[in-house]
Amino acid sequence: MKKFLNGPWVLLLPTVIVLACVVFLPLLISLWTSFTPFKLTRPDTLYKFVGFRNYERLFGNYDFWVAFGRTVLFLTIALNLELVFGLGIALLINKITYAQKTLRTLMMFPMMFSPILVGFQWKYIFNDNIGLLNNFLREFGISPKPWLVDTFLANMSIMAAEIWSSTSVFAILLLAGLMGIPKDPIEAAKVDGCNSWQVFKNITLPFLMPFIFIAMTIRSLDVARAYDIVQMMTGGGPAKRTELLWTLISRTGYVDAKMGLANAMSYISIFLSIAFTFFFFYKLMEARKILSYD
Repeated sequence: MKKFLNGPWVLLLPTVIVLACVVFLPLLISLWTSFTPFKLTRPDTLYKFVGFRNYERLFGNYDFWVAFGRTVLFLTIALNLELVFGLGIALLINKITYAQKTLRTLMMFPMMFSPILVGFQWKYIFNDNIGLLNNFLREFGISPKPWLVDTFLANMSIMAAEIWSSTSVFAILLLAGLMGIPKDPIEAAKVDGCNSWQVFKNITLPFLMPFIFIAMTIRSLDVARAYDIVQMMTGGGPAKRTELLWTLISRTGYVDAKMGLANAMSYISIFLSIAFTFFFFYKLMEARKILSYD
Protein backbone atom coordinates (compact mmCIF):
# COMPACT_ATOMS: atom_id res chain seq x y z
CA MET A 1 0.00 0.00 0.00
CA LYS A 2 2.82 2.38 0.88
CA LYS A 3 4.52 1.61 -2.43
CA PHE A 4 1.28 2.38 -4.29
CA LEU A 5 0.84 5.70 -2.47
CA ASN A 6 4.38 6.73 -3.38
CA GLY A 7 3.97 5.79 -7.04
CA PRO A 8 2.76 7.79 -10.04
CA TRP A 9 -0.80 6.47 -9.60
CA VAL A 10 -1.35 8.99 -6.82
CA LEU A 11 -0.77 11.87 -9.23
CA LEU A 12 -2.98 10.26 -11.90
CA LEU A 13 -5.80 9.36 -9.51
CA PRO A 14 -7.62 12.77 -9.57
CA THR A 15 -7.61 12.75 -13.36
CA VAL A 16 -8.88 9.16 -13.48
CA ILE A 17 -11.69 10.01 -11.03
CA VAL A 18 -12.75 13.10 -13.02
CA LEU A 19 -12.71 11.17 -16.31
CA ALA A 20 -14.70 8.34 -14.74
CA CYS A 21 -17.36 10.75 -13.47
CA VAL A 22 -17.53 13.03 -16.50
CA VAL A 23 -16.91 10.61 -19.41
CA PHE A 24 -17.04 6.90 -18.61
CA LEU A 25 -20.01 6.88 -16.21
CA PRO A 26 -22.31 8.89 -18.55
CA LEU A 27 -21.24 6.66 -21.44
CA LEU A 28 -22.17 3.52 -19.51
CA ILE A 29 -25.51 5.01 -18.46
CA SER A 30 -26.34 6.11 -22.03
CA LEU A 31 -25.34 2.67 -23.34
CA TRP A 32 -27.66 1.02 -20.81
CA THR A 33 -30.57 3.33 -21.68
CA SER A 34 -30.18 2.44 -25.37
CA PHE A 35 -31.33 -1.07 -24.35
CA THR A 36 -34.35 0.26 -22.45
CA PRO A 37 -37.59 2.07 -23.44
CA PHE A 38 -36.51 4.96 -21.18
CA LYS A 39 -38.66 8.08 -21.43
CA LEU A 40 -37.96 11.29 -19.55
CA THR A 41 -41.63 11.48 -18.58
CA ARG A 42 -41.54 7.94 -17.14
CA PRO A 43 -38.38 7.44 -15.01
CA ASP A 44 -39.39 3.88 -14.07
CA THR A 45 -38.76 2.75 -17.69
CA LEU A 46 -35.02 3.17 -17.05
CA TYR A 47 -34.97 -0.23 -15.34
CA LYS A 48 -36.82 -2.19 -18.04
CA PHE A 49 -34.42 -4.09 -20.31
CA VAL A 50 -35.70 -4.65 -23.87
CA GLY A 51 -32.51 -5.82 -25.57
CA PHE A 52 -31.90 -4.57 -29.10
CA ARG A 53 -35.49 -3.43 -29.68
CA ASN A 54 -34.53 0.25 -30.06
CA TYR A 55 -31.88 -0.64 -32.64
CA GLU A 56 -34.33 -2.90 -34.49
CA ARG A 57 -36.90 -0.11 -34.60
CA LEU A 58 -34.36 2.21 -36.19
CA PHE A 59 -34.00 -0.08 -39.23
CA GLY A 60 -37.58 0.79 -40.18
CA ASN A 61 -37.46 4.40 -39.01
CA TYR A 62 -37.82 6.60 -42.11
CA ASP A 63 -36.85 9.86 -40.37
CA PHE A 64 -33.68 8.30 -38.99
CA TRP A 65 -32.41 7.01 -42.34
CA VAL A 66 -33.24 10.27 -44.11
CA ALA A 67 -31.29 12.21 -41.46
CA PHE A 68 -28.51 9.63 -41.65
CA GLY A 69 -28.22 9.95 -45.45
CA ARG A 70 -28.44 13.74 -45.27
CA THR A 71 -25.63 13.76 -42.67
CA VAL A 72 -23.36 11.61 -44.86
CA LEU A 73 -24.10 13.81 -47.89
CA PHE A 74 -23.55 16.98 -45.85
CA LEU A 75 -20.28 15.59 -44.49
CA THR A 76 -19.02 14.57 -47.95
CA ILE A 77 -19.78 17.89 -49.66
CA ALA A 78 -18.61 20.06 -46.75
CA LEU A 79 -15.31 18.21 -46.30
CA ASN A 80 -14.43 18.33 -49.99
CA LEU A 81 -15.27 22.02 -50.36
CA GLU A 82 -13.37 22.88 -47.18
CA LEU A 83 -10.40 20.96 -48.58
CA VAL A 84 -10.50 22.82 -51.91
CA PHE A 85 -10.91 26.26 -50.34
CA GLY A 86 -8.40 25.54 -47.57
CA LEU A 87 -5.82 24.32 -50.07
CA GLY A 88 -6.34 27.41 -52.22
CA ILE A 89 -5.91 29.73 -49.24
CA ALA A 90 -2.82 27.85 -48.03
CA LEU A 91 -1.19 27.99 -51.49
CA LEU A 92 -1.97 31.70 -51.78
CA ILE A 93 -0.59 32.63 -48.37
CA ASN A 94 2.47 30.44 -48.92
CA LYS A 95 3.30 32.50 -52.04
CA ILE A 96 2.98 35.82 -50.21
CA THR A 97 6.11 37.11 -48.54
CA TYR A 98 4.79 40.43 -47.20
CA ALA A 99 2.65 40.41 -44.00
CA GLN A 100 2.34 36.62 -44.05
CA LYS A 101 2.13 36.40 -40.25
CA THR A 102 -0.74 38.89 -40.24
CA LEU A 103 -2.58 36.89 -42.91
CA ARG A 104 -2.07 33.68 -40.96
CA THR A 105 -3.63 35.35 -37.93
CA LEU A 106 -6.59 36.65 -39.96
CA MET A 107 -7.04 33.20 -41.46
CA MET A 108 -7.79 31.85 -37.98
CA PHE A 109 -10.46 34.49 -37.36
CA PRO A 110 -13.53 32.30 -38.16
CA MET A 111 -12.29 29.62 -35.74
CA MET A 112 -12.60 32.09 -32.85
CA PHE A 113 -16.40 32.09 -33.04
CA SER A 114 -18.46 29.43 -31.29
CA PRO A 115 -20.76 27.38 -33.58
CA ILE A 116 -23.81 28.94 -31.89
CA LEU A 117 -22.60 32.44 -32.72
CA VAL A 118 -21.75 31.39 -36.29
CA GLY A 119 -25.27 30.00 -36.71
CA PHE A 120 -26.79 33.21 -35.33
CA GLN A 121 -24.67 35.40 -37.64
CA TRP A 122 -25.52 33.42 -40.76
CA LYS A 123 -29.19 33.21 -39.81
CA TYR A 124 -29.21 37.01 -39.87
CA ILE A 125 -27.36 37.09 -43.22
CA PHE A 126 -29.88 34.68 -44.81
CA ASN A 127 -32.98 36.13 -43.15
CA ASP A 128 -35.86 36.46 -45.63
CA ASN A 129 -36.90 40.00 -44.66
CA ILE A 130 -33.98 41.82 -43.04
CA GLY A 131 -31.08 39.60 -44.10
CA LEU A 132 -27.95 41.22 -45.54
CA LEU A 133 -27.96 38.98 -48.59
CA ASN A 134 -31.55 39.72 -49.62
CA ASN A 135 -31.01 43.44 -49.03
CA PHE A 136 -27.96 43.22 -51.29
CA LEU A 137 -30.02 41.47 -53.99
CA ARG A 138 -32.74 44.15 -53.79
CA GLU A 139 -30.15 46.83 -54.52
CA PHE A 140 -29.61 45.20 -57.92
CA GLY A 141 -33.29 44.66 -58.62
CA ILE A 142 -33.19 40.92 -57.90
CA SER A 143 -36.11 39.43 -56.00
CA PRO A 144 -35.23 38.14 -52.52
CA LYS A 145 -34.82 34.41 -52.00
CA PRO A 146 -36.31 32.24 -49.23
CA TRP A 147 -32.88 31.08 -48.09
CA LEU A 148 -33.99 29.39 -44.88
CA VAL A 149 -37.45 28.27 -46.07
CA ASP A 150 -36.74 26.51 -49.34
CA THR A 151 -35.39 23.00 -48.71
CA PHE A 152 -32.47 23.16 -51.15
CA LEU A 153 -31.48 26.74 -50.27
CA ALA A 154 -31.72 26.05 -46.54
CA ASN A 155 -29.35 23.09 -46.79
CA MET A 156 -26.95 25.13 -48.92
CA SER A 157 -27.12 28.01 -46.42
CA ILE A 158 -26.21 25.73 -43.51
CA MET A 159 -23.38 24.27 -45.56
CA ALA A 160 -22.09 27.78 -46.38
CA ALA A 161 -21.97 28.65 -42.67
CA GLU A 162 -20.20 25.38 -41.83
CA ILE A 163 -17.63 25.85 -44.60
CA TRP A 164 -16.96 29.48 -43.66
CA SER A 165 -16.30 28.61 -40.03
CA SER A 166 -14.10 25.56 -40.64
CA THR A 167 -12.14 26.06 -43.85
CA SER A 168 -9.38 27.66 -41.80
CA VAL A 169 -8.69 24.26 -40.14
CA PHE A 170 -7.67 22.86 -43.53
CA ALA A 171 -5.85 26.05 -44.45
CA ILE A 172 -3.72 26.07 -41.28
CA LEU A 173 -2.75 22.40 -41.49
CA LEU A 174 -2.02 22.53 -45.22
CA LEU A 175 0.00 25.72 -44.83
CA ALA A 176 2.09 23.94 -42.20
CA GLY A 177 2.62 21.13 -44.71
CA LEU A 178 3.61 23.56 -47.46
CA MET A 179 6.13 25.26 -45.20
CA GLY A 180 7.71 21.87 -44.43
CA ILE A 181 8.16 20.73 -48.03
CA PRO A 182 11.88 20.51 -48.95
CA LYS A 183 12.91 22.97 -51.65
CA ASP A 184 15.43 20.74 -53.45
CA PRO A 185 12.90 18.46 -55.25
CA ILE A 186 10.90 21.48 -56.42
CA GLU A 187 13.97 23.29 -57.74
CA ALA A 188 15.18 20.11 -59.45
CA ALA A 189 11.79 19.66 -61.12
CA LYS A 190 11.83 23.24 -62.42
CA VAL A 191 15.34 22.76 -63.78
CA ASP A 192 14.06 19.66 -65.64
CA GLY A 193 11.41 21.83 -67.30
CA CYS A 194 8.31 20.95 -65.24
CA ASN A 195 5.59 23.59 -65.19
CA SER A 196 3.75 24.74 -62.05
CA TRP A 197 0.93 22.18 -62.42
CA GLN A 198 3.37 19.28 -62.82
CA VAL A 199 5.34 20.42 -59.75
CA PHE A 200 2.12 20.64 -57.72
CA LYS A 201 0.76 17.29 -58.93
CA ASN A 202 3.95 15.22 -58.58
CA ILE A 203 5.75 16.86 -55.64
CA THR A 204 3.61 19.26 -53.61
CA LEU A 205 0.40 17.23 -53.45
CA PRO A 206 2.03 13.90 -52.38
CA PHE A 207 3.83 15.74 -49.58
CA LEU A 208 0.54 17.31 -48.49
CA MET A 209 -1.52 14.10 -48.45
CA PRO A 210 -0.71 13.19 -44.80
CA PHE A 211 -1.77 16.69 -43.73
CA ILE A 212 -4.94 16.44 -45.82
CA PHE A 213 -5.98 13.20 -44.16
CA ILE A 214 -5.20 14.57 -40.69
CA ALA A 215 -7.47 17.53 -41.43
CA MET A 216 -10.12 15.18 -42.87
CA THR A 217 -10.05 13.07 -39.70
CA ILE A 218 -10.45 16.09 -37.42
CA ARG A 219 -13.21 17.68 -39.47
CA SER A 220 -15.14 14.47 -40.14
CA LEU A 221 -15.61 14.03 -36.38
CA ASP A 222 -16.91 17.61 -36.08
CA VAL A 223 -19.22 17.54 -39.11
CA ALA A 224 -20.64 14.09 -38.27
CA ARG A 225 -21.95 15.52 -34.98
CA ALA A 226 -22.99 18.92 -36.34
CA TYR A 227 -25.76 20.40 -34.20
CA ASP A 228 -25.26 24.01 -33.13
CA ILE A 229 -25.28 25.71 -36.53
CA VAL A 230 -28.27 23.71 -37.80
CA GLN A 231 -30.26 24.31 -34.62
CA MET A 232 -29.59 28.05 -34.67
CA MET A 233 -30.28 28.60 -38.38
CA THR A 234 -33.28 26.38 -39.12
CA GLY A 235 -34.00 24.18 -36.11
CA GLY A 236 -34.14 21.26 -38.54
CA GLY A 237 -36.88 22.90 -40.63
CA PRO A 238 -38.63 23.48 -42.89
CA ALA A 239 -40.62 20.32 -42.09
CA LYS A 240 -37.49 18.51 -40.80
CA ARG A 241 -35.83 18.79 -44.24
CA THR A 242 -32.54 20.19 -42.89
CA GLU A 243 -32.46 17.84 -39.93
CA LEU A 244 -29.12 16.09 -39.47
CA LEU A 245 -28.47 13.10 -37.27
CA TRP A 246 -27.66 14.98 -34.07
CA THR A 247 -30.56 17.42 -34.39
CA LEU A 248 -32.84 14.40 -34.84
CA ILE A 249 -31.28 12.80 -31.76
CA SER A 250 -31.86 15.99 -29.77
CA ARG A 251 -35.51 16.22 -30.86
CA THR A 252 -36.12 12.54 -30.13
CA GLY A 253 -34.52 12.71 -26.68
CA TYR A 254 -35.60 16.10 -25.34
CA VAL A 255 -38.74 17.02 -27.29
CA ASP A 256 -40.33 13.60 -27.76
CA ALA A 257 -38.77 12.44 -24.42
CA LYS A 258 -37.71 9.09 -25.96
CA MET A 259 -34.24 9.02 -24.43
CA GLY A 260 -33.67 5.30 -24.92
CA LEU A 261 -34.32 5.55 -28.66
CA ALA A 262 -32.23 8.74 -28.89
CA ASN A 263 -29.25 7.03 -27.24
CA ALA A 264 -29.53 4.14 -29.69
CA MET A 265 -29.32 6.71 -32.49
CA SER A 266 -26.33 8.27 -30.77
CA TYR A 267 -24.36 5.04 -30.71
CA ILE A 268 -25.07 4.42 -34.39
CA SER A 269 -23.79 7.95 -35.05
CA ILE A 270 -20.67 7.18 -32.99
CA PHE A 271 -20.04 4.10 -35.12
CA LEU A 272 -20.36 6.32 -38.23
CA SER A 273 -17.73 8.69 -36.82
CA ILE A 274 -15.42 5.79 -35.94
CA ALA A 275 -15.79 4.38 -39.47
CA PHE A 276 -14.78 7.71 -41.05
CA THR A 277 -11.89 8.04 -38.59
CA PHE A 278 -10.54 4.58 -39.44
CA PHE A 279 -10.91 5.27 -43.16
CA PHE A 280 -8.96 8.53 -43.04
CA PHE A 281 -6.38 7.02 -40.66
CA TYR A 282 -5.85 4.16 -43.12
CA LYS A 283 -5.41 6.65 -45.97
CA LEU A 284 -2.99 8.63 -43.80
CA MET A 285 -0.84 5.54 -43.22
CA GLU A 286 -0.86 4.82 -46.97
CA ALA A 287 0.23 8.39 -47.77
CA ARG A 288 3.09 8.16 -45.26
CA LYS A 289 4.22 4.86 -46.78
CA ILE A 290 4.31 6.41 -50.25
CA LEU A 291 6.44 9.29 -48.95
CA SER A 292 8.81 6.91 -47.18
CA TYR A 293 9.23 4.84 -50.37
CA ASP A 294 9.95 7.99 -52.34
